[in-house]
Amino acid sequence: MSVPLSVLDLASVAEGMTHSEALADTLSLARTADELGYRRFWVAEHHGMPGVASSSPPVLIGAIAAATKRIRVGSGGVMLPNHSSLIVAEQFGTLVALHGDRIDLGLGRAPGTDPVTTAAVRRGATRETVEDFPDQVLELLAYFGTIPPLAGGQGSRILAIPGLGDAPQLWLLGSSDFSARLAGMMGLPFAFAHHFAGGRNTPIAFEVYRGSFTPSAVMQEPHAAVAVAAIVAESDAEARRLMLPNALAMARLRSGRPGRTPTLEQAEAHDWSGPELAYLDDRIGTQGIGSLETVTGRIASLVEETGANEVIVVPQGPDLGTRQRTLTALAPRA
Repeated sequence: MSVPLSVLDLASVAEGMTHSEALADTLSLARTADELGYRRFWVAEHHGMPGVASSSPPVLIGAIAAATKRIRVGSGGVMLPNHSSLIVAEQFGTLVALHGDRIDLGLGRAPGTDPVTTAAVRRGATRETVEDFPDQVLELLAYFGTIPPLAGGQGSRILAIPGLGDAPQLWLLGSSDFSARLAGMMGLPFAFAHHFAGGRNTPIAFEVYRGSFTPSAVMQEPHAAVAVAAIVAESDAEARRLMLPNALAMARLRSGRPGRTPTLEQAEAHDWSGPELAYLDDRIGTQGIGSLETVTGRIASLVEETGANEVIVVPQGPDLGTRQRTLTALAPRA
């Protein structure tokens, strides 16, 4: 690969699996990524999804950082409107105080769940507007001491302890040009979620980011990453077969029927509808699903189209072994 590789894991919960087993798989995958030389290992905030166990990124990040030695560990991302900026600053300041310069804080604007669960997560909070998210990001930067204190107390009268002087590497995440433009204007690193929002919007988001980039206290040059779902198998046909459980789970989620990831046997026996097959074909065509040659070629094309500085691999598959084999096949080479 011509650019560094990182990993995003969703702590997938398969049929018949306990939450403890799902989280143990995430820790195992993180250790594998650490040993293979990947740059980062991120987990993402989701709520109320039976198939995803990463509802509390700061807790999971602490466990991953303790179980690994070199790799950077962080969120891809924390859904900032769900939280007080002060609490996020304290949580990630604590992680930095414990684990040093290995912690990333990727921030997203979406709720990471359905509207009813969102209301429960944000109990007592007023409904946020588009304008609130940039203000929350500025609050975070002030709490960490990255920018001067804001009027009203952030970073001056109101202190994040730990947090002040314990800044993680802060990223903005997105699946549209809104976060791309905001990341550029704020001079922050940007990661695009091609793994679920792939298509024509992907290269456009990178153009918007670079076109709006303004040097800041964080960065003088734009720096962007693209996330891509991946399965490396012996053949394209075998990779398609191994993708069936994830594709079926996502198709059900998109139609309002969230559940655990089906087993490979369940997915193979499923009577696939036309829309489900169309979604599977789209995944195969836009993501890194196939033989090693197919996947590396697709990732190289994605890097060329976007100019991304990093690629975030989102390993798919019906079991931990499949995901580990994908990371091993794509492992960064010295």
